[in-house]
Amino acid sequence: MERDDLLESLTTARHFLKYTVQGLTDDQARQRPTVSELTLGGLIKHTGEIERGWARFIVEGPAAVAPPEEPSGYEEWANNFKMLEGETLAGILQRYDEIAAQTDELVRTCDLDSSHELPPAPWFKPGARRSARRVFHHIVAETAQHSGHADILRESIDGQKTMG
Repeated sequence: MERDDLLESLTTARHFLKYTVQGLTDDQARQRPTVSELTLGGLIKHTGEIERGWARFIVEGPAAVAPPEEPSGYEEWANNFKMLEGETLAGILQRYDEIAAQTDELVRTCDLDSSHELPPAPWFKPGARRSARRVFHHIVAETAQHSGHADILRESIDGQKTMG
């Protein structure tokens, strides 16, 4: 029952995020319609990479979500927020679906009580731990939050709203 609830929450949050790019061209998905650096393509790419990192955390431990140690790692991290030249919205969505399928399989099979200490980072309390269960809830919350960001971007591009 709990696993079904987690899967339903993940599926719903992902649906609303992906719905925001329905019918867009690659050029529209690359647009920055607000003063933010965010684009719809970059936002979906980022959300997928964050989900992938947290799923890896469940299996591999703290290093999967640790901040980059070298300056060059920050460039790669920053590129996860961008729809780079040569990337397509279809490709980003396909990658996101692949990540989602891997996460969903983890929801079905992992020990929800297993946990790891979080890595040192300014945004984590020292010594804090996260269980797999808590990580899945975090992925749902992060996806829902970014879905709201995506709504604003989409409405700014062409007036389309996810709901209403």
